[in-house]
Amino acid sequence: FSFPWQKREISNFDYLMYLNTLAGRSYNDYMQYPVFPWVLADYHSETLNLTNPRTFRDLSKPMGAQTMERKRKFIQRYNEVEKNLSAQCHYCTHYSSAIIVASYLVRMEPFTQTFCSLQGGSFDVADRMFHSVKSTWESASRDNMSDVRELIPEFFYLPEFLTNGNHFELGCMQDGTVLGDVQLPPWANGDPHKFILLHRQALESDYVSAHLHCWIDLIFGHKQHGSAAVEAVNTYHPYFYGDKMDLNNIKDPLIKSTILGFISNFGQIPKQV
Repeated sequence: FSFPWQKREISNFDYLMYLNTLAGRSYNDYMQYPVFPWVLADYHSETLNLTNPRTFRDLSKPMGAQTMERKRKFIQRYNEVEKNLSAQCHYCTHYSSAIIVASYLVRMEPFTQTFCSLQGGSFDVADRMFHSVKSTWESASRDNMSDVRELIPEFFYLPEFLTNGNHFELGCMQDGTVLGDVQLPPWANGDPHKFILLHRQALESDYVSAHLHCWIDLIFGHKQHGSAAVEAVNTYHPYFYGDKMDLNNIKDPLIKSTILGFISNFGQIPKQV
């Protein structure tokens, strides 16, 4: 299947869906939902230039290493583990989890109810809700050390999830902004359909086609764990590696339930393909 992709006979979108399926990811499981990459780094320009490499995210690095300063901090965390953490890793949060999926799709049912149930019955504080593509990118790539989220497939084909068509009362942010439709980059001109069209074009662009294999190595391939992952600043809490943990050998039911709860709430590394 990779050979037709290398020959550009199938789209990048279709190849990523194929890899997700091969790795056990499914639309039927919020905890193992298909994971897609952030592909752009430009959420401020009036027009989107898909011929300029600076328009794109660095696909050779995980979200935790998109800036040198952020990368340095996560390496420092990994090296100081003996003092602070129970397990040596760069990241204690994951790039894909049930709450991340539900937060992206919160404006659509049944995800609205799923999000609320995961939040204890109500929406989250408005400032923490998904309300802007630009601010979510800045949080996940630069600003928030507990946020390394990637995207979901809907960002490349489903404009409806970006609008509050059901008129949910999502709350009001501290600056007075009432949450409604998701705020889009200037190059989308406030049009969810244009955002999806350009975002999909970015995914299928020459630049992404030439570099997508680097991201695939991080998420599905040999840089997923072990020494290659350490070198790539791409290691996660051991509990996230569900298939690497032998739960049958854990006799303490409290420890076992804690691990299972951790995996279900905070995400799971895909099976290596």
